[in-house]
Amino acid sequence: MPVVDALTVRGHVSPCKQTHRVALCDVVRVRLARDPGYASSCQHGCRRRKSHAFLLRRTTMTTYQDRDRSPRHVAIIMDGNGRWAQRRGLPRIAGHRAGVAPVRETVQASSEMGIGALTLFAFSSENWQRPSEEVKMLWELFAVVIDDELPALHDDGIRLRFIGDRRGVSLALQDRIHHAEHLTSHNPGLQLCLALNYGGRWDITRAAQKLARQVADGALRPDRITAETVGAAMELADVPDPDLLIRTGGEKRISNFLIWQLAYSELYFTDTLWPNFRRPEYERALAWYGGRERRYGLTGEQIRATA
Repeated sequence: MPVVDALTVRGHVSPCKQTHRVALCDVVRVRLARDPGYASSCQHGCRRRKSHAFLLRRTTMTTYQDRDRSPRHVAIIMDGNGRWAQRRGLPRIAGHRAGVAPVRETVQASSEMGIGALTLFAFSSENWQRPSEEVKMLWELFAVVIDDELPALHDDGIRLRFIGDRRGVSLALQDRIHHAEHLTSHNPGLQLCLALNYGGRWDITRAAQKLARQVADGALRPDRITAETVGAAMELADVPDPDLLIRTGGEKRISNFLIWQLAYSELYFTDTLWPNFRRPEYERALAWYGGRERRYGLTGEQIRATA
């Protein structure tokens, strides 16, 4: 693992004005080559908040694969919290609380690996059908997690975004969401997208309504509606479609999650329940993705001929 002088890495000056020797993994070296603003924290824990593209809490980290084969956007259906709790004789909300730690770990790993976007399915439009007490406690947990995690996310240069129908969300939580998005809006690191009260059919319907209004106003001709114009009217229009979908908990379906955006995604299913999904499992999913040949309708021979 290369060791460099943190005082001179692309102009980075340690806030404590000392020169520290910093071990950099391949991820950091690749990011430094691409982005002059990318800097590692020194071994003494010095970091310059907001002044660099990415800020790392550790000087060493595990890498899983060739960076060129890493996904730009990973989407995850975090399934299995309730079953995890039930198997331990605990209330279902205990499983949801236990699911916070793997969220934190997955976000940190994604940021360190240079993945551009991570979208987590936190609450679907169908989840309202669950027991009312569980729904109530889930929304309370979301508020607590946003409050607890926001400072660290902002510190690490992560941009926080929320997708879904906010009309079903309490005004107090809407205020938290707005504050989190505004605070992190200029952060240049990982885009962390949380799907709250989200459904893929809702997303498509909402896009169709937008386009219908444009047609009614004379701003758009019906024959000018294409897959691109539909996609541009949907949530996450400015983010590349997910390259990889991960679903934990053993089920093998996408459950109305990003059903437009997942058209060409690689689908990875694991029996691991979400509270048990930690970095090694995440790295296995990414390694599996790295071995896939993505054809987009072409033959394998065509893909290899253009490689």
